[in-house]
Amino acid sequence: MQKLLNPKILRNLIISIVVVGLLLLAVSGYLTPIFSFSLTPLISTQSWLAQRYSAFSDFFNSPRDMAELRLRNAQLENEVAQLQSQVVMLQENLSQSLILETLFDFARTNPQYEYLAATVIGREINPFQQYIIIDKGTNHGILHGMPVVTQKGLVGRVDRVIATAARIQLISDANSVVNVRLQNAKVEAQIDGSLTGEITLEMVPREADVQVGEVLLTSGLGGTYPPNIFVGQVLTMQSRENAMFQTGSVQPMVDFATLSAVLVVTNFNQVDINPLLP
Repeated sequence: MQKLLNPKILRNLIISIVVVGLLLLAVSGYLTPIFSFSLTPLISTQSWLAQRYSAFSDFFNSPRDMAELRLRNAQLENEVAQLQSQVVMLQENLSQSLILETLFDFARTNPQYEYLAATVIGREINPFQQYIIIDKGTNHGILHGMPVVTQKGLVGRVDRVIATAARIQLISDANSVVNVRLQNAKVEAQIDGSLTGEITLEMVPREADVQVGEVLLTSGLGGTYPPNIFVGQVLTMQSRENAMFQTGSVQPMVDFATLSAVLVVTNFNQVDINPLLP
């Protein structure tokens, strides 16, 4: 009996009972509030330390990160600008290809003439002169006086030429005169350019019945242009009392402001008939 009441054995027994009891209480959930209460200060301390460490780390790393972000942003902006430039270039190339394809279609449907395609590379800055510059010259067979057209109609003629470029006088220029015929009225007349770029219809017989919208074509008279090239349409007509001829205004077929490519008629032989005129 004395052996069973040994203090050491009794202590171990009590410890075992306490441990088993605590385990049972923990498994049953009775100790959860106590654990939560005792761990809360520790968790709060750990959270505070983590926040301070994160702020400390961001303080030293943010300048480097911001510099990297700015550099990356600049690189991306540069790439976007390059892609936008490529898109614009592709769109321009596509537009130019469509224009040239249309010009070649016109050339194929009018095989009586030989054509040379040229790109518009300049315009006359003087508002009182109507000229364009093309990228073809004598090196390409361009000569003074050659007619210039597009798929829509008459543009003008070669006024001056050098080895690699030529100046085209538009039919809207003040010094331009084109002999035309009115398709439906079946009469001949002429169109004159002006300082403002407006085109007027002159020398229309007084008895001619000319309607608004009448189509004008080159007549071939005068030897300056080949016949049957579209020139424009009649916008207005007027007849003054006691005047021998009617006059009117003309809307050209070609939009000279947006002209980017043309065809030069290279096998038309211009005839100067001025020495034969009285």
